[in-house]
Amino acid sequence: MKKIKICAAGAVMAVCFSSCHIYQKYELPADQSSIAADFKKATEAQIDSTSLPYLSWEQVFTDPKLQTLIRLALANNKDLKNAKLNIDIAHAQLKGAKLSYFPSLAFTPNAGTGQFGGNKMPRTSADWSYTLPLAAQWEIDVFGKILNRKRGAKVSEEMAQDYEQATRSQIVCGVANAYYSLVMLNQQLDLTKRTSEIWKEQVESMELLKQAGRTNEAAVVQSRANYYNIMSSIPTLEMSIHELNNTMSLLLNTYPQTWDVTSDCDFSLPDNLVNGVPVSYLAARPDVRAAERSLAVAYYATNSARAAFYPSLVISAQGGFTNLIGSLIKNPGEWFWQLAGSLTAPIFSRGQNIASLEAAKAQQQQAMNTFEYTVLSASADVSDALVSYTKNVEKDKYLQLQVDQLEKSVEYTNELFMYNQTTTYLEVLTARSSLLQSQLACIANWHERAAALISLYQAVGGGR
Repeated sequence: MKKIKICAAGAVMAVCFSSCHIYQKYELPADQSSIAADFKKATEAQIDSTSLPYLSWEQVFTDPKLQTLIRLALANNKDLKNAKLNIDIAHAQLKGAKLSYFPSLAFTPNAGTGQFGGNKMPRTSADWSYTLPLAAQWEIDVFGKILNRKRGAKVSEEMAQDYEQATRSQIVCGVANAYYSLVMLNQQLDLTKRTSEIWKEQVESMELLKQAGRTNEAAVVQSRANYYNIMSSIPTLEMSIHELNNTMSLLLNTYPQTWDVTSDCDFSLPDNLVNGVPVSYLAARPDVRAAERSLAVAYYATNSARAAFYPSLVISAQGGFTNLIGSLIKNPGEWFWQLAGSLTAPIFSRGQNIASLEAAKAQQQQAMNTFEYTVLSASADVSDALVSYTKNVEKDKYLQLQVDQLEKSVEYTNELFMYNQTTTYLEVLTARSSLLQSQLACIANWHERAAALISLYQAVGGGR
């Protein structure tokens, strides 16, 4: 009967403690927020391994030269190395939290002697007392204090892994952005140099036409000025290329140098990957996962604050060899052992514990607010990247049509001018300048489209 009462009392205590969340594992409180509810459904949805967030960066960035640079960056980048070290730190802290379940063992030998009443008697070996004890102490985790510390440490390790993934994604997409920016600038430089050669030939043609009496010095001066204007843009482009090469070198953690990039402007993703992004993609973002895990850490910290109201049960044991028995010194010594248990309950610290619990609850609500904002921010990032890509695709069609029309305009105005029609040389200059600007705009729009795809890949947590 007595055993039944004890078991019943234990069951009642377990129910009470469970109702206080001391033993419960963290779950996203979907009933408190529509954002949390939507995110919880997204995390429970079936994962499509072929969807954009789960594609490796090798599947997205297929350019061999770019892949080589990304591998160098991932191998050498200091930020990524520090992120990996943070995982090692968190893992060590988790290991320490797990070892808290085991008893601690200490060896504390001591010895001593003394005199009483000015006794000048010669000392013998019996005057010396010594103890060679092994002391063990074990805290029984009845109220979940160690359990919540361990769970919090586990979540902290997962957060460190999320931050490492975020750093990896930033490096991969950062190298890709720098790479395609170099491609764009090289394309613009090549176009500008080819155009300058055409203008140089145009200047020579105008000088010959002047000698033949078919034009005047004003037209020659205008053509020469336009040629110098184009030549002046070349150093600016070369300076930008130099600076971007240095940026790439910094990403790869190496000394400044010139990097070889492709001359191919073909970079796109399959259509089915960019038509729309489900809400479940947000669950793959490392910053969103880290924000949710930060909420879990705050939850376990609140549990620990609740557990502080309950007693601590510690079992201690001591055993060893000594020659000190009571107040007597005995030689030779003998073995001894002691076993004790202590229950420490907070009495005068209750007010402090209440304040700590209130602070923990407030921090948990802060973590919830941060999580919700992170989800909304991630949604905006994905939406912006999608709209940017689709609008740049639409813009590219019109720019290509514009280039086609301007090429015809240059051809027609040049023919009319050469055959001494009503067209002036100013119209020829205007047509050629418009064509160059339109061609440069096409290259810039290609880069914006590539940057939008890179941003989209990073926005859904790419870079695995």
